[in-house]
Amino acid sequence: MSRPPDQPCDPIGWSATIALVFLALCLLRIAIPSGPYFDEIHYLPAARALIEGSEYLNREHPLLGKEIVALGMALFGDNPWGWRLFSALAGAGALFAGMRALWFASLSRFAVVAYGVLLASGFALFVHSRIAMLDVFFVAFLALALWQCAAAAREPETGRRRLALAGVALGLSMAAKWNAVPLAVVPGLAFLAARLAAGRRRLLTSRRGIPVPGVSLLEAALWLGLVPLAVYWLTFLPAYGFDKGALEPGGFIELHRQIIALQESVVEPHPYQSRWPEWIFNLRAIWYLYEPVDEAQRGILLIGNPLTMLLGLPAMVWAIWRGIGGDRAALAVAVLYVVSLGFWMVVNKPVQFYYHYFLPSCFLLAALALALDELRQRGWRRLTTATLLASVALFAWFYPILSAAPLAGEQSFAFWMWLDGWR
Repeated sequence: MSRPPDQPCDPIGWSATIALVFLALCLLRIAIPSGPYFDEIHYLPAARALIEGSEYLNREHPLLGKEIVALGMALFGDNPWGWRLFSALAGAGALFAGMRALWFASLSRFAVVAYGVLLASGFALFVHSRIAMLDVFFVAFLALALWQCAAAAREPETGRRRLALAGVALGLSMAAKWNAVPLAVVPGLAFLAARLAAGRRRLLTSRRGIPVPGVSLLEAALWLGLVPLAVYWLTFLPAYGFDKGALEPGGFIELHRQIIALQESVVEPHPYQSRWPEWIFNLRAIWYLYEPVDEAQRGILLIGNPLTMLLGLPAMVWAIWRGIGGDRAALAVAVLYVVSLGFWMVVNKPVQFYYHYFLPSCFLLAALALALDELRQRGWRRLTTATLLASVALFAWFYPILSAAPLAGEQSFAFWMWLDGWR
């Protein structure tokens, strides 16, 4: 008799452990600084106005991220814990969902654990999990959507409910920040491409074939097309109830014209602005905070992990090559990276910043995790382990200026400034 096929063991326990450790690290000193910093000065007043129903502020972004911040303030008070707790929970959730997505895409235990370590120690997720900004919310919901899409393809018996959940998560991701929009269309287009490649005679109504047997193209259009749009619109309902600047019935389309105009109107140069070539080589950082605050000199620097951001580039080239050769996990990671980064190459937004690379960097690290898994299978176990340990070591090295730890003095930042563009 032939042996039964290998059944890889799901590393869900490891994934949960990594996410919980990450959450605990995010919560450590999360109330410092005790006052608003960086873009919190925009989002906290908008969240307060939501609670009061007084005025529609910060109209250049959708509402959901500010609604989540407002919920935290309503539950835990108008204080640093209320401002930032849901960011920490979203960051840990994004980490867990990203690992689950890679598991269902690759069925590789090592790749999943490696991805968890790389993403947790990659700097960007940690920094955004400790500040009341919108980015971590849209990334978390997008990671949830990708998890459910990958699981639907891997376990088609659960495909319908998973695609429905993915549609809800896509809508919530777009409603947190428009950066999710280019990625939100990818699952539906991927479903269409797979059915076209399968050559089904009844393209719209056939339930046979990849990517999710049992679900027709028409039904997938419902879950991955109409549901996200409906969920997105529902998040704007509070906008109709403001005392000042409320959204008028029938004014939803006009609001989006205003959002686009506001996004394109920021043209004044900023000292921290940068473009995508600087992002991919980790050349330009942003100081979210550097000043005496809470009885000490403190800093919070947004930058990528100096090791893994560079190692991820050849790994992404490898992922593109593997994807062209038929590796679906590598292909998915490559497509998501190219789409999320390509958007910033063509979008009409004159002033851009390194935090726009937050989402593409998540896919870059996924490619690195898959490449390390390939090397490990070829016998390079020490090298792959050393890479993960080095990533964690660099995170520990930069931790004081990622977490607002007390510094020795005003010039302490120079200790970590390996490049002029990081100053």
